[in-house]
Amino acid sequence: MKKIGLNYFTFALFSTTIFSLNSNAQNEKITVTQDSKFESLLSEKRRINSSITINDRYKIQIFNGDSENSKKTLNEFKKEFKNLDATLIFNTPYYKVWVGNFKTKIEAERNLIALQKRYPNALLIKPNK
Repeated sequence: MKKIGLNYFTFALFSTTIFSLNSNAQNEKITVTQDSKFESLLSEKRRINSSITINDRYKIQIFNGDSENSKKTLNEFKKEFKNLDATLIFNTPYYKVWVGNFKTKIEAERNLIALQKRYPNALLIKPNK
């Protein structure tokens, strides 16, 4: 009985040693190829993230209501006014469409006057400082 256990142990040790010598998983080199557009996309994302601030800039709210109409308003706005940023904000229980990222109140008011022609309920959102 002890002889079978010893033979089994010897065989298992020998098999494990042979398989571990033939293992090449730790010796492979990995090279990562990165698309050149990835860096430009990453830098653009960083630029956009640095410009998106809700609390320290003036915004113009052009819509306040349910989800479906707010998405529709946002898409229409982006098609019509390509030079202004717009975003969808959820503030319980309503969705709001906020436009712009204005540093000064004067700049925001100029744009508000222009936007009120298309969106008569547009209003200026003051920053929380």
